[in-house]
Amino acid sequence: MSRAWIGLMMAFSLVLSGCASTGSSLLGDSTPGTADPRLTSGNDAKFFSTSGYQACAVAAAGGVLACTLSNSSNKAVCAIAAGLAACGVAMGANYYLDDRRAKYADTTQRLNVMSADVQKETAKVAERTNTLQRVINDDKQQIADIQRDIKAKTVDKAKAQENIANIDKNIGLMRKDVTNMQKRVTEFEGVAKAERESGSSPEEVAKVEAEIAKMNTKVASLQQEVDGLYSQRSAITLG
Repeated sequence: MSRAWIGLMMAFSLVLSGCASTGSSLLGDSTPGTADPRLTSGNDAKFFSTSGYQACAVAAAGGVLACTLSNSSNKAVCAIAAGLAACGVAMGANYYLDDRRAKYADTTQRLNVMSADVQKETAKVAERTNTLQRVINDDKQQIADIQRDIKAKTVDKAKAQENIANIDKNIGLMRKDVTNMQKRVTEFEGVAKAERESGSSPEEVAKVEAEIAKMNTKVASLQQEVDGLYSQRSAITLG
């Protein structure tokens, strides 16, 4: 493959990643308020803030760049492999399953890799949850302060409205994260179901399903925390 072709692939991947990082603005996100920077920056911010194709583009761009800087004898092949591998289940159950079957013909090895993939996603959920929980705790405290001031009739209405708008912005971003996490769980469940129906060892598939259940439990717990914040915020009436 030519050096020009590699450059073109890099450019395309970087354009995709740019679209992923600016997707909300391109879609015209006009929700008032300013999001907590902890939700939009940091190592964990990109994991679940984008949908499948966008998440894939971000990860693939990094993989392609790594290949071009490596000592690989065939950087083009390396770039393709890195780009595809970075996508994972974010691209959907069918894509993920086809990719894993192509790479791991041995069923036991493939299911072990799938279990490891789910564990990695679960670790990402846990990391993101830690960030969101800190924001949730701070937002709940702000809500409590506003409610106290309303009761004491000392509330600064303009400031309170600004704070509530920021909290609403945070809730919107957190819900987006949770929705994308739930999609990942659903995709993994589809993969496990397909493996079971194809005749793979029930015991080995059950191990994958157990890991998926752990991930689902963490996502469901985070969903409850976000719903709790929304309920507390909904109780505020400034008049």
